Amino acid sequence: MASAGATGREQQASLSDAEQIAQHKRAAARAAAEEVHDGMRLGLGTGSTVAYLLQALGERAPSLGELRCAATSVQTAETARTLGLTVSDLDELGELDLAIDGADQIDRGGWLVKGGGAAHTREKIVAAAARRFVVIVSEEKCVERLHAPIPLELVPFAVQTTLRALGDARLRDVPVSPDGGLIADYFGDVGDPRKLAGALSAQPGVVEHGLFAPEMVSSVLIAGASGVERRAGAKPDSKSAKPGA
Repeated sequence: MASAGATGREQQASLSDAEQIAQHKRAAARAAAEEVHDGMRLGLGTGSTVAYLLQALGERAPSLGELRCAATSVQTAETARTLGLTVSDLDELGELDLAIDGADQIDRGGWLVKGGGAAHTREKIVAAAARRFVVIVSEEKCVERLHAPIPLELVPFAVQTTLRALGDARLRDVPVSPDGGLIADYFGDVGDPRKLAGALSAQPGVVEHGLFAPEMVSSVLIAGASGVERRAGAKPDSKSAKPGA
């Protein structure tokens, strides 16, 4: 049994990798939840780390009565409402004060890969609609260089033609997106993320890809054994902006 003076690292040594990762995700999510205030218009992402964010916000729901949220997936919307949060259409809310979401990868240059949960199109729309976009991850999501797979959403029409044009890309065996798109992944070399992002965006039949540029991100909260580190993004982090203004 660990002594009362055991460090965080010593305590975590007795946990499984999955338990440690879960703790880190929870820590990053709770740190982000502290930035949410009554009166905000908030974008909610999708995924396992965001699930911890929703729990934290649900605990504070009575004090966040005027908080209005835009969700990036049906699952997130349903969970948020169950926890007592108000969910509205993004078109009704307009510009968001803050959006919070996880990521599958983040490299040293600040590029993200998102879309493991197949919600990357809506996630990108919501992130782009926010004054501030905060990304929450556990430390194992940090990589030297981005690597495949890169999630894609494709138009159903002539999808095999689109896949051939993309090269090494394959459909996932998952339901279509809420907007009717087919979910696929690009398995080729990523190389320069900006160059690949441009090529994927330019390919007819691609609705959206899961590469998120650094200039979309205000800050990243990275949780590990040493606590939660805040890494600045390329987008100005305008914390002083008045919620709902």
